[in-house]
Parts: sequence; structure tokens; C-alpha cells
Amino acid sequence: MNKQITLRKMVEADIDQILIIENESFATPWSRESFENELTKNRFALYLVLEDEEVIFGYCGVWIIVDEAHVTNIALLPNYRGKKLGETLLTEIMKVAKEKGAKSMTLEVRVSNQVAQSLYRKLGFRDGGIRKNYYTDNQEDALVMWVNL
Repeated sequence: MNKQITLRKMVEADIDQILIIENESFATPWSRESFENELTKNRFALYLVLEDEEVIFGYCGVWIIVDEAHVTNIALLPNYRGKKLGETLLTEIMKVAKEKGAKSMTLEVRVSNQVAQSLYRKLGFRDGGIRKNYYTDNQEDALVMWVNL
């Protein structure tokens, strides 16, 4: 990975590549329509992408409503995981949310996803509670985490 890595705002033309990441990352991936709606109709939504030489390999989304931000999703292609790129994405989305007036940020993560939880804790997130049977594919619980920005 000696290539130039770019972090930028997601646009509609990115959706094809985002769907590849979704399908490789989640048991219940978001649809094309979901991303189109987020980018064109949801005034609270902001999505960032990471790319190297025009190949998008990661993205993160957040809703910023008044003074609270909520991470909708964060994902990287498998070959890019474990290289601190998720940390780069989340750090940037936290910075942008704070600049837009958010005072805190929340997210949900599978209780079994210890790798993601470790990243979130490293960035200051704390456990906030459990959402029972949150994930529709297997009824796994979600751990709610939050951080002050």
C-alpha cells in the first residue's frame, strides 16, 4: 500500500464500489436505494470514503442531528483491515461531527465484534448499554457505545 490514499466526501457515483464493501463486510448489507437516499434525501447524513488510486476501499457514515452524531456504518475491504485505516476514518468523522456542532457520538456494534470494540475504546468510546436482538440476521445483541467530542 504505497499508493496515495485519499479521504473525501462520498458522492452518488461511489455507490457501486460501496456496495462491494457492504457485501464483503455485513451479513445484512444496505441496498443501493438506502445509500442513494442517504446521499440525496437525508440532510443529517454525511459519508466519507477512503480510496487509493480511485479504488474505494473504506467508508464511514454519520447522522448529525443537533448536537449528537450517530455512526450509521463503517467498513473496509478485507485486505485493508488491520492497517489503522478504520481508525483514520473514524477519527476524521469524529472531527467533522464536532466541527458541525456535535457534542457526543454514539454507535452500535455487535457484542461479538471485539476488534471493532477495541478500536472504539481506543478512540474514547464507552459502553452505554445493550440493544437486545438488534441484528436481524441472527438476533445478536448490539453494544451501544458513546463518546463526548
